[in-house]
Amino acid sequence: QVQLVESGGGTVQAGGSLRLSCAASAHMYKNNCLGWFRQAPGKEREGVATINTGGGITHYNDSVKGRFTLSQDNEKNMVYLQMNNLKPEDSAIYYCAAKDPWATWRDYGLDTCRPDSDEYDYWGQGTQVTVSS
Repeated sequence: QVQLVESGGGTVQAGGSLRLSCAASAHMYKNNCLGWFRQAPGKEREGVATINTGGGITHYNDSVKGRFTLSQDNEKNMVYLQMNNLKPEDSAIYYCAAKDPWATWRDYGLDTCRPDSDEYDYWGQGTQVTVSS
């Protein structure tokens, strides 16, 4: 069963923009930590941004702060990552991930979700983002 599906990746020139989407099941979406992570070839997986859908609090990696914006749509059970002023170092496969909702309540309640990939239980298939110089 596919519970998280990313889309919106592609190829863009440096300075351009892309908008990634993550569709989640209703159970996984509500009152939960959802995050965007990325992994480039030969590099470790890196947290990009997180959102607690129960309270709307977001967290951003310093490398993308001011350029990326994570938002939520509760009616569609979707989260989005608007990526502006893209840089070549942003090139990676981007993954949407979710914690177990009970774990989110236990660990955070409505507070900020940490971008630690080890805390996330469910992962999408990934979408490729390539930024050319």
